[in-house]
Amino acid sequence: MPTDHTVATAPLERHLLPRSASVDEKGHLHVGGIDLVELVEQFGTPLFVYDEAHLRQACREAVAAWGDGVAYATKAFLCRAMARLADEEGMHLDVASGGELSVALSAGVAPERLILHGNNKSIDELATALQHGVGRIVIDSFDEIARLGAILESGAPGPQRPKVLVRVTPGVEAHTHEFVRTGQEDSKFGFSVSSGAAAQAVSALELLPGVELAGVHAHIGSQVFEASSFEQAAEVLGAFFAPLGLPELIVGGGLGVPYVNGESAPTLAAWAEATRRACVQAGVSLATRITAEPGRSIVATAGMTLYTVGTVKHLPGIRTYVSVDGGMSDNPRPVLYGSGYEAFLPRAVGAPRPRPVRVVGKHCESGDLVVPEAFVPDDLVVGDVLATPVTGAYGYAMASNYNKVPRPAVVFVADGAARVVVRRETFDDLIRLDA
Repeated sequence: MPTDHTVATAPLERHLLPRSASVDEKGHLHVGGIDLVELVEQFGTPLFVYDEAHLRQACREAVAAWGDGVAYATKAFLCRAMARLADEEGMHLDVASGGELSVALSAGVAPERLILHGNNKSIDELATALQHGVGRIVIDSFDEIARLGAILESGAPGPQRPKVLVRVTPGVEAHTHEFVRTGQEDSKFGFSVSSGAAAQAVSALELLPGVELAGVHAHIGSQVFEASSFEQAAEVLGAFFAPLGLPELIVGGGLGVPYVNGESAPTLAAWAEATRRACVQAGVSLATRITAEPGRSIVATAGMTLYTVGTVKHLPGIRTYVSVDGGMSDNPRPVLYGSGYEAFLPRAVGAPRPRPVRVVGKHCESGDLVVPEAFVPDDLVVGDVLATPVTGAYGYAMASNYNKVPRPAVVFVADGAARVVVRRETFDDLIRLDA
């Protein structure tokens, strides 16, 4: 059994790479049939690269596991190309703001295949959803019930009677970072089952004219590895849901993905099977449409970020800093959540990585960490392309312009061709909104 150090310094494990990844005779990594070193020569760095075949296969696996109605959680990564891809592969789309709703609609996704989320939806967001005929609106508070009722009373136009879901908090504390737990009692999301608020919300919506109460929704958190957390939530949900006689139950998302050597996670199919089984054991009818909203598990491993090394600074007796041309503006997760990543050189993906370094960004923050405790090949030098894998979720989606750094381009690669799906920002873009 290898020690942790042995695992950390070994070449990157294959399951952390996109599915189309291969290595040529020079040791260069190819994704989608393209040499990543050559890709950088064409598009520059920082650069988000997504394996389109991986994305499509993950969407198909989600549909196979959960059936019709399973929705891609767009907060993980959204652009028009991604919205179209998920739609083409049979997924519905879960949007959590007016902006995400707008992008999905502009991509041509049918409104009835959209689910609108958010713990504080504005009147404008609700009215827009009604106007377009969004398929499901997830109700998150009594204030929101009042807003929705006021809009309907005003005679706001809509092509059909809106279908709504009640978001409930099952009181389950998922084994994950506290900032991404959402199913515990102390949460800004949803109605508590144990306090009786969820039952009150159901009653209020049943009495609201012009609304069809279609089902119940819950979400316990993100980056959850233990199936027992999902099973525990399903038990609570099932006991609450079964007596209501409603046709739909959405159990949310949150399935974890491996980010570093030595980690593993359940498959989409295993997650679905365990959750469905627990729901049925809790009394949920087999006729119920039980679906989910995977996001990270669709896009995370499909994507990676490519940087160029600009500075290597060795502090004797302390550590070596490797500075790259991106940082917390294109991936804030290490700063926000202490998230771990690997680092490797696409020119030598199979090489041992004995050299301990701290990979940092170019921002004016000591906390601008990309990979705090990384291992790289001994021959890393200034000018090398350095990659962090598994950045397809919550990388570009959470990117900012801190220090007025332009956000990277995003490319999809497939069958030896690359296409830009989000162009690189320019300095002109940074002042576009200035008055």
